[in-house]
Amino acid sequence: MNATRRSLGDTTDAQLTATFGALSDPTRRAVVRLLAASPRRAGELAQALSMTPPTLSRHLRVLKRSGLIADDEPAHDARVRLYRLQREGFSSLAGWLEEVEAFWGDQLAAFKAFAEAGRTDAPTALPAAPPVTDNAKPRRATARSPSPSARRPGR
Repeated sequence: MNATRRSLGDTTDAQLTATFGALSDPTRRAVVRLLAASPRRAGELAQALSMTPPTLSRHLRVLKRSGLIADDEPAHDARVRLYRLQREGFSSLAGWLEEVEAFWGDQLAAFKAFAEAGRTDAPTALPAAPPVTDNAKPRRATARSPSPSARRPGR
């Protein structure tokens, strides 16, 4: 692995846990998709997702705590809050995904080098399996006594 590349443990676990936790819910992922198009008011989000404002408010709170979204008050109206994506909130996720992608890139490159080298020290074939014979004795059915519920009275 490249020495300048970070290891998979370098990204803060708390950040990733908060990010994955926030994005684990399909409603919150839908909010992120809507906000990716443009900043929106909570009412617009609730209407677009066909949910009540209190229900949406709980989802917005989780997204805000995780740092994925932020709310701004426009200068002209303090009663309005516009929610928008916050790039910094996604940076830990992006960094972790880059690390995972780099890991698998390195693994595939090593495998490709191994396969192209045509190594002679690698086993060329698996050991032969023992032959299958059909001379096994057939099993004989054993007589079983009937269960107590199957017995007839008087016999």
